[in-house]
Amino acid sequence: MYEIDFKKPVHVFFVGIGGISMSGLAEILHHAGFRVSGSDWKSSDITTGLEAKGIKVYYGENAAHITDDIDCAVLTSAVRESNREFTAIREKQIPYLSRAELLGQLMKNYAVSVAVSGTHGKTTTTSMVSEILMKAGTDPTISVGGILKSIGGNIRIGKSDVFVTEACEYTNSFLSFFPTVGIILNIEEDHLDFFRDLADIRNSFRRFAQLLPADGCLIINADIENYEEIIGGLSCRVITYSVSGREADYTPADISFNDFGCGRFTVHGGSSDCTIQLKVPGMHNISNALAAVALADHLKLSREACVGALSDFHGADRRFEYKGTIGGVNIVDDYAHHPTEIRAALTGAKLYPHKTLWCVFQPHTYTRTKAFLKEFAQALSLADRVVLADIYAARETDTLGISSEDLKAELDALGCDCHYFPSFDEIENFLLENCINGDLLITMGAGDVHKIGENLLGI
Repeated sequence: MYEIDFKKPVHVFFVGIGGISMSGLAEILHHAGFRVSGSDWKSSDITTGLEAKGIKVYYGENAAHITDDIDCAVLTSAVRESNREFTAIREKQIPYLSRAELLGQLMKNYAVSVAVSGTHGKTTTTSMVSEILMKAGTDPTISVGGILKSIGGNIRIGKSDVFVTEACEYTNSFLSFFPTVGIILNIEEDHLDFFRDLADIRNSFRRFAQLLPADGCLIINADIENYEEIIGGLSCRVITYSVSGREADYTPADISFNDFGCGRFTVHGGSSDCTIQLKVPGMHNISNALAAVALADHLKLSREACVGALSDFHGADRRFEYKGTIGGVNIVDDYAHHPTEIRAALTGAKLYPHKTLWCVFQPHTYTRTKAFLKEFAQALSLADRVVLADIYAARETDTLGISSEDLKAELDALGCDCHYFPSFDEIENFLLENCINGDLLITMGAGDVHKIGENLLGI
């Protein structure tokens, strides 16, 4: 594998530079003195932001973008063998790395490298950890898989030896990392276009845990079924947490929820108890916060910084994000695209003041929709009324014979008030005609469904 010498900046080209993680890595290298360029399919807020920093961005897929002065290329996981730029990179024998391999090499430059993994909650927990680190004055470098308002984007470049990032299991990306501290939030079936089954997924998380050095630390959710299989024989320190009542190093007590579904709880564990009032809803965020507290204690950060940061945290973009109100209808957007995430988001939403709870859901990928069709229906049925958009294909081209109409049939069988429309315009018109003052409308999914709420609000 090609090794980048971070003391000798060269010209690095990113294929897919507009991705949330790719753009962050490009910005880090640019700040370190590297000449950075890249390509993406179309212009976006991310790519225009990179251009404003002096990074050259090409649009479209064109072999001519791959010039002879490029020393190394970085490829997003979405790049296929047939990609013309990838073909040119190989023909010119330019060394190349995957996004995960570059991120792993970058982590080696930090004494403390924190990798936050799990099927769900990575962006929120990474954001919580980031807020604590900044509040404690550690001046960290941060790479988060969403937009965090306090850093004005998805990347923060600090001057200390502390680095924090998300660690995604898809295509085993996180196995290219070099963490000193790992967090495992949960392990469930997902990405079944890559993994065979849950056992295969658990094996990958086990291998991730084994990456930690003897003087490192793994923080793991004890509510994961048979989590002992993941940690067995590890040489590093292991810290556990639980919200289900299981025995663990960190647990919550005196849990209550305010009128907006945000939890207040006392942390048992560490040097002393403390009480935290969250500004993000749901029991799942109490669990995420416990992982962040455990990390803060491991790094010997002050409890004052920890409590203050978590009490002020309003969430990352697209994580139960309040978008605005129109005609007395509150509109929230959420990234949930897995049945467990949907169930958590809607359970929290039911605690939020409302007359009718609407969920506009855009399924994400044919593979995931087919694998969890009944589970999606059961989770979505927590809403009073459901509106379905077409499936967002993302990287997939094979429909597998599945559509949103199949999901509607499952919801109909459950007695759920469900509607399907093939276009956003039709969905928006239906909502304008049917939502009334006092209703709560959630747009939900990992695609572009957020545009529906934004169009209704005129933003």
